[in-house]
Parts: sequence; C-alpha cells; structure tokens
Amino acid sequence: MVDGWIILDKPLEMGSTQGVAAVKRNLRQAGFGKCKVGHGGTLDPLATGVLPIAVGEATKLCGRMLDSDKIYAFTVTFGSETDTLDLEGKIVATSDVRPALEALKDALGAFRCTSEQVPPAYSALMVNGQRAYDLARAGEVVDLPSRTVTINELTLDAFTGSEAAVESATLTAHVSKGTYIRSLARDVARALGTVGHVTMLRRLKAGPFAIAQAISLDKLNDVGKGAPLEHILLPLEAGLVDILALSLDPEQARAVRQGRVLAGLPFDDGLYWAKAGTVPVALVELSGGSLKVSRGFNLPDVAE
Repeated sequence: MVDGWIILDKPLEMGSTQGVAAVKRNLRQAGFGKCKVGHGGTLDPLATGVLPIAVGEATKLCGRMLDSDKIYAFTVTFGSETDTLDLEGKIVATSDVRPALEALKDALGAFRCTSEQVPPAYSALMVNGQRAYDLARAGEVVDLPSRTVTINELTLDAFTGSEAAVESATLTAHVSKGTYIRSLARDVARALGTVGHVTMLRRLKAGPFAIAQAISLDKLNDVGKGAPLEHILLPLEAGLVDILALSLDPEQARAVRQGRVLAGLPFDDGLYWAKAGTVPVALVELSGGSLKVSRGFNLPDVAE
C-alpha cells in the first residue's frame, strides 16, 4: 500500500487530471499496482506550479486541499482582454491606456479585502449540468453568479514599460478558495481604466504545500524507472500540519478507529488529527470535550 502526497511542479500544457494519470502510471510501472490517486485542486493547463496529488488514504484529505488558501505569482499584460482571460483565448477588447506605476500600486490596495468576484466564463463551474467552458466554446453566453472571495495579500513584484505607462505587471496574490486569478487580473486592469489578461500564472503554495516541496515531471518519471518512491513521497500527515495533533492512548485509538465517540477530553473545540504514536488515526472534531470522527485513516500499525 502507498499512502501520502506527491507534490508535482506541474508543467505548462498539462492538465490536473493528466498529472494524476502520470502518478498512477509511474506507480504502476514501479510495481505498486493499482493505487487510489486524486489531486488537491485544479490548475489550468497554461499554469505551472504546485499540484498536490494524494495517494491512498491521503485522498480522504483532498477536500481540505480544495478549501485551502493558495498563493500565486502571475503576470497581467495590459491593453487587451481575451475571452478566456489568458493567452489561450481570442482578443475581445483592446485599450490604448497603460496605467502609471503609482496608480497601479494604489489600485492593488483596494483588492486586499473580501469582495464579490465573477468567475471566468471559461471555467470548470457547472451551469445547468454542463461545464461553463463547454458552453462558452459552443458560443453560448455564460453568465456566472459572483462569489465571495478574499484576497489576503496582493503585491507588485516587477513591471515592464515605464513608470508613466506600465505594459505588464507581475504580482503575487495570497487568496482564499474559489478565487480565480484570471478574474483578478481582469478586475485590476478594469479598475485602472484599461483591459488586460494573464500571460503567466504559477502556483507557489496550496494549503500547507509550497513550491520548494514540488518535484519535476522528470523526477516523477524516474520512479517508474526504478528510483526510490520515498524520495518523492510525503507522508499523509504532511497535509495536516496546519491543524493541531491529538495524541491517543491505545484504548482511545481503538475507539476512534471503530468510530465511537470519546467524551471528557480536556481540549479546546475544533478540528484535530488524532494519532497513535506517530501514525495518523483520524481527522476528528472536538466539541464540548466530546470527540467525533470526521474521516478515519486505514493505515498500518494503528493501535489494535
């Protein structure tokens, strides 16, 4: 059995499902047989960077990855907007306006907040049972409702052009779940009285996983050729470092594994990951001293 995380530095033009397929293929070639594999958050084919891929019992945590904050670096090029809001689409609007550097810096401050954002028409959101991007590609007008998102940080890293007329700006954004960077680039450009689209997008962090932990596709492929899996596989609990651990004695671990409620625990309310020794047992919720299992992990060496 293989359980844990492979953090792929997704290359350009590879889809998230293709990244999952690459992990499955290499594990199979390495002799691990059929493994359950899933990803912790879609990344556009024209984006690169952190793609958390869960294997085995870690797939039970994919939902937490989808709900986590993300950090992106991206470049917005001013003067044209495309229907996809990135390089893939056709130009639908142009402008001769190029923002001044100081105006750009001032505008970024207004986006560091919780607000409503309209997702791109070319997105994987469902509309009447169909993907929005399928409808858009078929020529239909796609009107998506706005959603509440939070931009925790938005900073300027570099720019091209001049201080009087910025041609493109490379930004770093720390955002909540559900935030579309393509929409953010669109909105920043429009706030400056012009239009723009994303010409570079790289995810630097997803939940607890950072780009420093990511491996290249070549390194993943080395596993299929015989390289040790442990060189690239992070443990299941690597996806839980943002919450507190709760140590259980053998009897408590047995009860939790059986799904029974534990009462009278002297800990604050909230989400924890319970462990027996160093082995994760379950994701648990504590309320009023009572512990309930949210997701159990079927890992070896859990207290019997």
